[in-house]
Amino acid sequence: MTHGASLSYNPENPLAVEKYSCAVTLSDMEVFVFPELMFSLVLANIMSPLLWQWRSDSWFKKIENMSPYRRVLRTKQFLMDRFTFNLDLDTWGLTTKEQELARFNGHIDESVLSQSNALFGYEGDKYYFDIDIRRHFGLDKYTTNVIPYWKTETAEAMAAFQYKEGYPTGAGECVSLAALYAAALYVIAGIPFDDIYMMATPLHSQNYIAVRDGMLTNNRRIVTKNMFFNGTELSAKARRALENERVTIVVHNTGYVHTLYKDATMDPKAYDLFTARLSSFLKTDVTFEVLANFLRQKKELQKCFQIVHSCCGKPRFIEAEKVFHYEHSSKLRIGDATQIKLLHEIDEDEFYPEPLPNRLLLDEVETFFKEHDVSVDNTCDIEKLKQQLCHQCFNVEEVIDDLLTFCKITPNLPGTDKNWISQEPILCDRLQSREEAVRSLEEKRADRTVVDLAFTALRDMSRAPWKPFLKAALERNPVSIEGARDLAISQAAEKLRSLPNESIYDGSRMAQPDEVWNFGRGDGLEKALTLMNIVRARRPGDDLQVIGEGEEVCVRMGQGEEFCFKTTKGLDLPKEKDFIF
Repeated sequence: MTHGASLSYNPENPLAVEKYSCAVTLSDMEVFVFPELMFSLVLANIMSPLLWQWRSDSWFKKIENMSPYRRVLRTKQFLMDRFTFNLDLDTWGLTTKEQELARFNGHIDESVLSQSNALFGYEGDKYYFDIDIRRHFGLDKYTTNVIPYWKTETAEAMAAFQYKEGYPTGAGECVSLAALYAAALYVIAGIPFDDIYMMATPLHSQNYIAVRDGMLTNNRRIVTKNMFFNGTELSAKARRALENERVTIVVHNTGYVHTLYKDATMDPKAYDLFTARLSSFLKTDVTFEVLANFLRQKKELQKCFQIVHSCCGKPRFIEAEKVFHYEHSSKLRIGDATQIKLLHEIDEDEFYPEPLPNRLLLDEVETFFKEHDVSVDNTCDIEKLKQQLCHQCFNVEEVIDDLLTFCKITPNLPGTDKNWISQEPILCDRLQSREEAVRSLEEKRADRTVVDLAFTALRDMSRAPWKPFLKAALERNPVSIEGARDLAISQAAEKLRSLPNESIYDGSRMAQPDEVWNFGRGDGLEKALTLMNIVRARRPGDDLQVIGEGEEVCVRMGQGEEFCFKTTKGLDLPKEKDFIF
């Protein structure tokens, strides 16, 4: 099995055309088959004028004077205010397992795909399969071979969700948000690419940022190490992918490592460093605060503990679960320095004058931790803790096992038995302008396929080949076809003409048909290709042409019909041979 990592563009090579067309649609399956596409999208976002506009926003004034940690948090808040998480199946439409497998016939088979793709049989995350993954994603109303096109969006497509009904801001799915974070942290926050690692699991994508003790991007949010172990529902969701799933792809400025491919292009030293950093992030020693966090997550154990509080000079006792409940409406927490303030906020009549029977005193456990350090890797430490927690209310062996699992996650990463292919990092120093970014990447694209693919992902049709773009446009844009189902061809053309004549992309960059349809706007050339997609689906044998000059572009059909639109893209129109794939 080969993945064509160094496969450069050749219009006569069907696999090369397919691969470059994948850089346009960037579906989850396409990124899995061609893992360099993930970093190609990051590079495309780095060349996006949108990110450079954000960098000039007043929100980032004097950001260079902030610590790296503060710069990351500043960027996080900016993105959280502008984007929401989106996993709507209808956004980019549906396809079938058979259709997707046929595209990569001889390249990857279903038995391999089923090891890492949830919709092809992967069952790594027990949570999702306990609730039935197809029902969870809303696929149960379709036949079992129907799967969604979960397409990864560019920064512009993410921002354009503001034009779609029901979306007050921009939006994107997890891979889109991970790629946006990686680019924004580089362009805006000035985080070196050496410190940014992208991870994909079958059901999620996130980044590890090597700042301080480490940080994870989790959809819109940033999760610090303290947050990762705080026992809240939010941290439980952030932990789930690394607790339950296999990491299929790790992507870095130096390359990638894929769990199923023998060749790996990432610097092995960088991969070793990533493994060590991530493992350190996913492990914490047991402290009283960590134990309290564990109990916050394991609600069924709270009934085995009580807390003592001095009130009017006398000790008073209260159920632990009652105090944990009070946390919900407070920023104060059990287990840290704010615990006393939390207890002061609870009415006195909630407390008892005598200790509650059959409950451990958390205060005595806290005293134990003041006198003992407990390392998750030290069996003697664990044995002492086991003796301290031994109680009739629960099976201490099981509780200790669960606690150790809470405190230490061993990530299921791609192995190191790879054919390591040496290559230089793509971007080393921070760039100062979009023009510098484009110029720097232009110089590398002849030698690095991942960079060349970035210009296709950028959708810049003055720098990218037409054939892959058209193949994606006319084969993988079902939403516009379905949306125009009840319209005659002339009505579909009129609907497109009535949309604002403005592209979501600047200059010579082009939107795909479903982006035009979803966001209700487009340049005339984009509208022409959208109409072509609709007609081609209805009359596959029709001889369709895109013609025009200057600011007019027309779709001419085999039956003599012609529909024209106004364009300001200034692009040379695709040739007849560009439509043959």
